Amino acid sequence: MENGKNSLTECRQKIDGIDDAIVKLFAERMNVAAEIAEVKKAEHLPVFDPRREREKLKDVISKTPDDLKDSISVLYPLIFDLSRNHQRRITGARSELAEKIEKAIAETPSLFPETAVVACQGTDGSNSQIACDRLFRRADIMYFSTFEAVFKAIETGFCRYGVIPVENSTAGSVNSVYDLMMNHKFTVARSVRIKIDHNLLAVPGTKIEDIKEIYSHEQAISQCSEFLSELKGVKIIPCENTAVAAKRVAESGRKDVAALASRSCIKYYGLSCLKDSVQNADNNYTRFVCISRNLEIYPGADRTSVMLTLPHEAGSLYKLMSKFYALGINLTKLESRPLPGRDFEFMFYFDFETPVYSPRLLRLLGELPDACESFTYLGSYSEVV
Repeated sequence: MENGKNSLTECRQKIDGIDDAIVKLFAERMNVAAEIAEVKKAEHLPVFDPRREREKLKDVISKTPDDLKDSISVLYPLIFDLSRNHQRRITGARSELAEKIEKAIAETPSLFPETAVVACQGTDGSNSQIACDRLFRRADIMYFSTFEAVFKAIETGFCRYGVIPVENSTAGSVNSVYDLMMNHKFTVARSVRIKIDHNLLAVPGTKIEDIKEIYSHEQAISQCSEFLSELKGVKIIPCENTAVAAKRVAESGRKDVAALASRSCIKYYGLSCLKDSVQNADNNYTRFVCISRNLEIYPGADRTSVMLTLPHEAGSLYKLMSKFYALGINLTKLESRPLPGRDFEFMFYFDFETPVYSPRLLRLLGELPDACESFTYLGSYSEVV
């Protein structure tokens, strides 16, 4: 000790002693939580008691020094979570969702179907069709003009499956699809990642220097921005799909227009390739999901998607994310979309990796709804690469 101050070693020894006491008290608290679980089980009471937790947190904060109130506001909700999860394990409380997932696993066939009626947006030669052909050996594809029509075809049972794009490695998420997810009921049965190659296609005999207009989907236009910037005096016209753009060019018969589309469109529409692979990045992939009305969980499912809203209060997203960290579950995507009519409030979409058979998944799915205003399980599935 120098000048009446404790040395670093002495301070650390104090910390060690305090930590020993904390560990002992934490174990005692969890033992009492277990006793409470037994009472709740006997009296058929729910594990989660939000009113009690609010009152308890308010009481603890009132006893905390002012400079530590923020810290205790973070610590105690975590303790509540741990206590609640401990009680669930003791009571054997099972959520309806856990039972629904186990039922789907038991009733889903062992093999993904080779053929089915599948809804896609666009037309022959589209990347959606390419994705569909990767997922199914012999798909009976029904084309629709909009993504919303694909969702409706699934909801009504008109098609068993639908294939829709959700994100691109260079252009990002397909926001219009995520917005539609809020308004439609569906589940995800599988996903596939397709390498995207954009090519400049035109009717035979067309010269690149004669091009005055180029048609394509807005994401394809974004993904080929560097190439397009080199073309002077050319009008870029967005349309609903790359294959629709190719079809429009073919039907026009004009030699001053072109389309950005896949090479598949060459054979479908009798076009010529003026320049291939004109996308900004060669490592350009789009991820598609295969959606269905009924929950189908095929063997090997190791990805899960959920959709949720959170309370509009400080720390709500942090508390949710801490559950993934505590269980060691890897988040692969977090997307947020504004909620219509609600200022600065969002719907969140999470994709994460863990086998559907893992107890950690059922534990996480049992915990997440307590932290959310609304919660939707979208499915567990595997991805074709």
